[in-house]
Amino acid sequence: MTTEYAELEETPELDDLDVVDDRSVSLFEGDEGGLEYAQRQTLVTLLKQRFISARTHPRDWQVLVEHEQLLRGRLNDLFLDLQVDRAREVAWKRQAQAEGGGRFPTLLHDTAWSREETLVLVHLRDRLRAGIAGGDVRVYVDRDDLLDYVASYRPVHATDESGDEKRARNAVTSIVKAGLLIPTASDDRFEISEAVEPLLPLELLQELLEALQKANGTQRDDEAEAPADADLFEEDDAE
Repeated sequence: MTTEYAELEETPELDDLDVVDDRSVSLFEGDEGGLEYAQRQTLVTLLKQRFISARTHPRDWQVLVEHEQLLRGRLNDLFLDLQVDRAREVAWKRQAQAEGGGRFPTLLHDTAWSREETLVLVHLRDRLRAGIAGGDVRVYVDRDDLLDYVASYRPVHATDESGDEKRARNAVTSIVKAGLLIPTASDDRFEISEAVEPLLPLELLQELLEALQKANGTQRDDEAEAPADADLFEEDDAE
């Protein structure tokens, strides 16, 4: 399945080539599918990406809004559950949970956030909430701000400052690739995705942050607190 996804990424989209009727459900010889091209495209995006949003995937978001039940059913056929936050205009998938505690076959794998990535995510969530509370429509953060935040949690006994900074920079790059930091015209300034709050595993991040504080001896007064009704976001990707 990984090879098939790579081919999809390298091949021009059919509608860009202007060779397909968006309303047709027969797109190739022997095609037994029942979805139109735009619906299939959105389904593939949902499978490939951690999330889609009106901000980052406007075309797919519009298709999802118009055909949510249909796309939800296709994901359910794959033992996946579609999550939609209409207020923030974000959608993502989760592994469906079997009644009785069993496990379904899965296309996804869990990828744990690293220590540095966890700290970046905690800071992003905190900055996003503060910005929105202050009336900002879009919230931005600088690379140095993120690096300084991660550095503030360095253990007192840590001596590899260069290595720690490299890991922090790699963490920022990883969060950008995840789509939770949106690049701007400046290489060192990012917009914080509105997907951060509904998607992040806030309870888990809080536990990890507290563990880091305890291990580092860096208890802080300004740590982010997870709301009781926060959703968990499993770092799942299609294999």
